[in-house]
Amino acid sequence: MASMEQHPPVKQFREQQAALHVLQPKPTVDAAWLRSLALEAGADDVGFVELGRPEIADQRSEILATMPGTRTLISFVRRMNRQAIRTPMRSMSNVEFHTTGEEVNETGRRIAHALEQRGIRALNVTMGFPMEADRWPSKMWVVSHKPVAVAAGLGKMGIHRNVIHPRFGNFILLGTVLVAVEVSEHSRELDYNPCLECKLCVSACPTGAIKADGGFDFSACYTHNYREFMGGFSDWVENIADSGSRSEYRQRVSDSETVSMWQSLSFGANYKAAYCLSVCPAGEEVIAPFLTDRKEYLADVVKPLQNKAETVYVLTGSDAESYVARRFPHKKTKRVHNGVRPNSIENFLRGLRLVFQREASAGLDATYHFTFTGEEEKVVTVAIREKALSVMDGHVGTPSLRVVADSHTWLRFLAKEISMVWALVRGKIRIRGGSPKLLLAFARCFPS
Repeated sequence: MASMEQHPPVKQFREQQAALHVLQPKPTVDAAWLRSLALEAGADDVGFVELGRPEIADQRSEILATMPGTRTLISFVRRMNRQAIRTPMRSMSNVEFHTTGEEVNETGRRIAHALEQRGIRALNVTMGFPMEADRWPSKMWVVSHKPVAVAAGLGKMGIHRNVIHPRFGNFILLGTVLVAVEVSEHSRELDYNPCLECKLCVSACPTGAIKADGGFDFSACYTHNYREFMGGFSDWVENIADSGSRSEYRQRVSDSETVSMWQSLSFGANYKAAYCLSVCPAGEEVIAPFLTDRKEYLADVVKPLQNKAETVYVLTGSDAESYVARRFPHKKTKRVHNGVRPNSIENFLRGLRLVFQREASAGLDATYHFTFTGEEEKVVTVAIREKALSVMDGHVGTPSLRVVADSHTWLRFLAKEISMVWALVRGKIRIRGGSPKLLLAFARCFPS
């Protein structure tokens, strides 16, 4: 067999390398040129963030695992048509989300392709789905686009947890391209937040997920808005599996819900609300109608969403369930499971902050010492008081209740595969030093 060194492309490379005599230093790409390239590829705005920026330090290891040698992140936005997002007809909103999302991916691909043609390694990170689904229910996405966009000066986070661009408002979708070169000039964060703190997103959210004081109920938003994604889809499948007949299935799932799930499977998963985006008036190109006539703006944009008769998906006993009944009595609630089942104690502890229900915790002042044994050993303290949650490593303070649990059994209990009584009788879960009612109170703070 001939030596690989005699292979034509190998010989050509060696000859080119020899002609250079010395290796050239890694190139630095001109920022103005790169910006022009991104805009020509379809971006509406673009910024550049060096990998060493502290704002994205928590993403650095995964970015390098995704593309070793990454030195710069190109962050860009594509605008959405505002009226499509504002209409109460969510089919049109979802077409806009999906179509613009495809454009974001295409723009990122064009940028990466153009750079590769010039010998620069580049990787387009998917705008949203598909994601690394084998990681579910842990973090599935590779790069968190929002903090990258903020670091790139493309906007700031509003109280609704969306990036607001200074010109385009929150009617944007975000993209990121990883590149293995330095850029001559990096972007910096905006020196102000475009968010007006008008609280219209608070008033329009059908689940009460966005709080006037800046709080956010992730569980309420996820359970309703993402009903036909991930966990909600899993819950639908389990409804099919648990139904003994077509009539039983129809009692669990209405015909319109079945058709809606078919539509999501056929055309792309549909968001149920995203009203926080719809009503936001921030942004230089967006703000005029709100400032010109607020009464008309409320009548045209906000009220139609508030007044819409619709089903709001909630967890049993959740803050969202009581909020809808109180704030939007004309909207129907439907109790569902959100399909989120932690597959490790680490995921369980991480998820506590996401699913904690402030109002359900009212009046509870308790400190829980958890000791997990078996396959996954962990010692942790969970404190709930004044409608606030603290999760701390180790046993801290004086416990109101001690819980010792086999980790595998605890996860099976969370997945509703076994009952607490079964686990207590068999000694797989033990409670000490306090009333069992404290464990029931704990459970009410974290419905699933």
